[in-house]
Amino acid sequence: MLQTPGAMACALLFRLLLLTALPTSSQGNHLGLTSRLRYSMFLDPSNVTFLHWDFDLEAEVVTFELQVQTAGWVGLGITNSYTMVGSNLVVGGVSPDGNVYFSNQHLVDEDALEEGQDAELQALTEDTIYTTMCFSRPFCSCDPQDQDITSDTVRVLATYGPDDTLKLDRERTFVSPLQIVHPDDLDVPEDTIIHDLEITDFFIPEDDTTYACTFFPLSIVSKKHRIYKFEPKLVHHKETTVHHILVYACGNTSALPKGISDCYGADPASSLCSQVIVGWAVGDTSYQFPGDVGISTGMALDPQWVRLEIHYSSLHSLPGVYGSSGIRVYYTVQLRKYDMGVLQLGFCTLPIHFIPPGAESFACYGLCKAEKFDEMNGAPVPDIQVCGYLFHTHLAGRTLQAVQYRNGTQRQTIWKDDTYDLNLQETDLPSVAIKPGDELLVGCHYQMLDHDSLTFGGPSTVNEMCLIFLFYYIRNNISSCMGYADIIYVAHMLGEEASDSMEGMMAMNNVEWTPENIKKTEKACEEAQQMVIIKTIDIMENRTGWIPEIIPAPRGPCLESSRGKVEPQDRTPVGFRAAPMALSGSSAATKAPPPTALLFGQGAVSWLLATLRAGA
Repeated sequence: MLQTPGAMACALLFRLLLLTALPTSSQGNHLGLTSRLRYSMFLDPSNVTFLHWDFDLEAEVVTFELQVQTAGWVGLGITNSYTMVGSNLVVGGVSPDGNVYFSNQHLVDEDALEEGQDAELQALTEDTIYTTMCFSRPFCSCDPQDQDITSDTVRVLATYGPDDTLKLDRERTFVSPLQIVHPDDLDVPEDTIIHDLEITDFFIPEDDTTYACTFFPLSIVSKKHRIYKFEPKLVHHKETTVHHILVYACGNTSALPKGISDCYGADPASSLCSQVIVGWAVGDTSYQFPGDVGISTGMALDPQWVRLEIHYSSLHSLPGVYGSSGIRVYYTVQLRKYDMGVLQLGFCTLPIHFIPPGAESFACYGLCKAEKFDEMNGAPVPDIQVCGYLFHTHLAGRTLQAVQYRNGTQRQTIWKDDTYDLNLQETDLPSVAIKPGDELLVGCHYQMLDHDSLTFGGPSTVNEMCLIFLFYYIRNNISSCMGYADIIYVAHMLGEEASDSMEGMMAMNNVEWTPENIKKTEKACEEAQQMVIIKTIDIMENRTGWIPEIIPAPRGPCLESSRGKVEPQDRTPVGFRAAPMALSGSSAATKAPPPTALLFGQGAVSWLLATLRAGA
């Protein structure tokens, strides 16, 4: 099988990301919680402190359950300021002789406590892994030292000790913003568990693009559940916007780092976990899956850990901006018929993806050949029933489409968006079946009239992408299938010398980007051989292929209507946005999720460029 240097580097980088493992604490001790409390969230970057809570609006009482990986004391408090002084802190534990101790304290300074009241103990236990404290308190205790609980965001203070000596340690003390009371969530099913995956109080650097990642256990339940809904959790700043939030599934054998880090920095382990399961992009809101579809969790073969990725895009580069954002997921024990999956298609997000300056319209294509799906899945792949999709480019994207081929013949233009808007990335709901062996071609047209230099593929908002995400059932192991053009061929067609992909990329800087050369480059990119990269959660396969011809859908004669001229084919559009369709045997369809994703980030791209330069 022919491999270009760029393909080999791409393959090597994928394997590096998948095989690199960092020492970490055991991740086999999953929570398996059975708490009756609906809401939950980890309160520290290492996932040591885990909080459940719920509230009774009528009684004006909130109940907390704090679970910490310690054999010592634990504490939980509420404050509405950035200083811990004045906070109330409920502390408790189990002494070595088995006696339970519990009290409500107040912080007179950052190191000293004095006893208070108004918290009622429900349960306090200790086992070989966790100390768990459950207590309730009123929204308003009438104690001037207690912070009232309202629907506003408060700051939760969690702390613990390694033994039963009550002494504050800043390394074991965490403060997180939290909205405890959620009146809008009262209409969810009674069996719903609501879990927050969130990065809190993250300092956003003065850069136009910042990525922050951390890892969480996804399987917080001890038996099979389905995730049926998710929504973004955002704290808005006029200086900074969240561009997208993604949740990736991790292979269950991965050894994962702790804390918060750059998603695509020098440490390859930060890029582990690349199979998108849910996500959000700017312009979208909450999403509930169609009635028969959900994300399976709680079983041994389901993803146990996930990577949360948040992309911040700074607008004014102002210092001192903190962000707290994430994804809220809704679990239900009511099982659904189909497990949902996400398949990523398009142009491989690499600097090999380039767009000339000054182009009024420039097309790029990414090819997927599904002939190896059965082999890579480890079992026959049933027809992929697509129940939603999302296109994604950055600032220069104008028109996007996806075309399906079967047995060498164009079957249909299954999705097309002629008015793409980066700030309104909504998800449409088609009804399309994809069979193993089909070819799928994703095309993006860009406009570069306001650019005077080349734009390359990459993670930043000022870089470009050409992606589509398919939300489908029944889930299989394929996570992405994307292609890129042989840039050496493109360089040669432009009269430039290039013996490897790095030289081909550098040669693009030598081209005079006249309208004639832009058209010649676009034609060369369409004619060039494509390297197709197919990936599961832990393996990758390279294929080659050629871009097939795209036959435009025929247009029928115009018919008059009260709103102007409408063509017959537009009444049941092929290749245009259609009205939402319900799944067979399910309730009316609702929107599917809109993640945007990256294959590589800034650090990985730098490494790739060095590899290409060496002729890998």
